[in-house]
Amino acid sequence: MSHDVDELGFEPAVSATGADPERPALSRKRTRKPWRRRVASGMALLVALGAVGGIYTIFAGSSGANDSHTSQHDVDAGRLLYNTACITCHGANLQGVPGRGPSLIGVGSAAVYFQVSTGRMPASAQGGSMPRKTSKFDAEQIDQLGAFVESLGGGPQVPTGDLRVPDAQLGEGGELFRLNCASCHGSTGKGAPLSAGKNAPGLRSASDQQIYTAMLTGPANMPVFSDNQLTPQQKKEIVSYIQTLEASKDPGGNGLDRIGPVSEGLVIWILGIGALMIVILWIGAKT
Repeated sequence: MSHDVDELGFEPAVSATGADPERPALSRKRTRKPWRRRVASGMALLVALGAVGGIYTIFAGSSGANDSHTSQHDVDAGRLLYNTACITCHGANLQGVPGRGPSLIGVGSAAVYFQVSTGRMPASAQGGSMPRKTSKFDAEQIDQLGAFVESLGGGPQVPTGDLRVPDAQLGEGGELFRLNCASCHGSTGKGAPLSAGKNAPGLRSASDQQIYTAMLTGPANMPVFSDNQLTPQQKKEIVSYIQTLEASKDPGGNGLDRIGPVSEGLVIWILGIGALMIVILWIGAKT
C-alpha cells in the first residue's frame, strides 16, 4: 500500500533512488570554502607584510644622514676626478680591482668623505691600515667625488647640519663611547694598537663629520654602526663627547694624557723619587 509524502506528514530521509537530495549542495559549499580561505589568508598576509614594511621604512632610516640633492655638474666633475685618481684601484664601474682596491658600490658619499678628507685616499701604497695625512682634494672636490660614487652605487650620505648635542647630554655620550669605542680607541680617544699589527687611530684631529661618517661606514677594522645599533641622536652624543674631551682642559695642571689617577700617580712618584735622588747625589758630589 503506497502513501504520499504529504499524507504521511514527513519527508523520507532517503529518496527512492538512495541519494540524499541536500548532499550535492553541501558538497559544493565544502569545495568552495577551502579556496576562499586560502585567498583570504593570502590577502591578510600581504596586508600585514605591507604594514610592517611601511612602519619600518618610516622609523628606521638607512643612514641617519639628511638627504642631499646633488647636481649633474657635481656628478660629472666627480667622474673626472675619479678617473684621474681612483679608477686604477677601484675600477671603471666601482667594482674594485683584485689585489688593488675594494669595490665602492654601496659605500656612499659618507665613505668617500671620510677616506678622502682624512688623506687616507688616494693611497700611496697598499696596506690594511692607512695613516691620516693632508688631503689632496679640497672640500668641493671631495663633495664631487662623493656625488659621483653615490650616483652609481648608492649608500649612506654625508650628514649635514649641527652634529652636536647640548652639554646636558654629554653623560650619555660618554657612556656610549666607553661601551662602543673605548675598547679600541682608548678611554681618552688617543688610539691604541690592535692584533695582527693593526691599530685604531686616535680621534684627536677628527672633525664632527669625520667621526660621524666613520660610524656610518666602518673604515678598515672598525665595525659599521647602523641606525639600529646607534641612532642618529646617539651618534651625535658620541661626537659631542669626543670633541668636548679633546677641547676641555684638566684643572690643576697637565693630566698626563688622562691615563687615570692611579697610573698618573705612579708616574709622578717614580719621576719625583728619581729626580730627588739625582739632586741628592749632585749635592753630595759638590760637598
